[in-house]
Amino acid sequence: MEKQKIILANEMHQNTPVVSLVFEKDAALIARVKSLTGATWSQSRKFWFVPKDQFNLAKTFDVLQPVAYLDYSAIKENKKSVITQADKLHQQHSKPPVFAVELPPGTESKIEEFGKWMSHKRYSQATIKTYHGALKSFLLFTAYKPLAEITNQDMVNYVNDVIIRNNLSFAYQNQTVNAVKLFFREVMHAKIETEKIERPRPEHKLPNVLSKAEVKAILDAPGNIKHEAMLSLIYACGLRRSELLNLKPEHIDSKRHLLMIKNAKGRKDRVAPIPEKLIELLRNYYKKFRPQTWLFEGQKKGEQYTATSLQQVLKDSIKKAGINKPVTLHWLRHSYATHLLESGTDLRYIQELLGHKSSKTTEIYTHVTDKSLQKIKSPFDDL
Repeated sequence: MEKQKIILANEMHQNTPVVSLVFEKDAALIARVKSLTGATWSQSRKFWFVPKDQFNLAKTFDVLQPVAYLDYSAIKENKKSVITQADKLHQQHSKPPVFAVELPPGTESKIEEFGKWMSHKRYSQATIKTYHGALKSFLLFTAYKPLAEITNQDMVNYVNDVIIRNNLSFAYQNQTVNAVKLFFREVMHAKIETEKIERPRPEHKLPNVLSKAEVKAILDAPGNIKHEAMLSLIYACGLRRSELLNLKPEHIDSKRHLLMIKNAKGRKDRVAPIPEKLIELLRNYYKKFRPQTWLFEGQKKGEQYTATSLQQVLKDSIKKAGINKPVTLHWLRHSYATHLLESGTDLRYIQELLGHKSSKTTEIYTHVTDKSLQKIKSPFDDL
């Protein structure tokens, strides 16, 4: 049977602050609400309520969540809320939501222990940060019960009540599942059955690809040689944003026309060829800016160029190029791979150039190449 929804809200009833519980009439649900301390039916307002000074959110969850969904976004106080407007904005970028409850005593130390375990296993700082946020969001959702009592059903509830209801991404759900599985398996050794926690069915999205003319317009747009060099390197070598920002002058072998990409995603090094035209551009850039530590530095010598500034460079270039598409830096990487495939480069080489662990990841580009699609004759032509 489908769960009912109960809406909690702050109200004034007979000059007394109360928390109202609004839901469709249901005898079994009413029996549970009656068991809450101070729960009373208001004949005049037609809702159940609990005096504010007797209301306990954790206890309410414990009693009602097994049979109902609780919407308690309206009982937020100050900056604490289930999902604030700021959180909704963050969720567009797959950031974890914030909950009104606080973590139970001892839980924060367990999360820190999990962080140390991941560091010990040499997880990247980016992964540690992502898992930390996803795990904390889940544990805030289940904060009304002890860690040792959390079960697989709590994960199902979290996915339905938070991730799906707030339209969070498949990637965020995957990250949460990974984080929770690792935490309970390696740190808690609790009764939650980690092997039975299922990941979402994978999405099959095609990469966004620009035409060669669009790429040229973007690369020609900057009036700054540094900006031109950064965007050109991303496209010409198929770089991720972090890979570009982490480059150092010594990573360029101009004699062999090679770029050394160190400690990339998955802690892997790889090599990519640099076109002669780009070598000349980089030489001119180096003579003008003389970077010391990083190939691309900020306003201060030795200071790494920031991701935010790089995104702004792309944004300005797109505007100057007159392209009305939501282009990201990763589109340049996708375009590099697709254009290589269209020019006849073997898929295996493209996999190595992009640093993909699996060939299946690289195979997505076979679905978007103009060369393969243009060979298909539509039956419409024969009508």
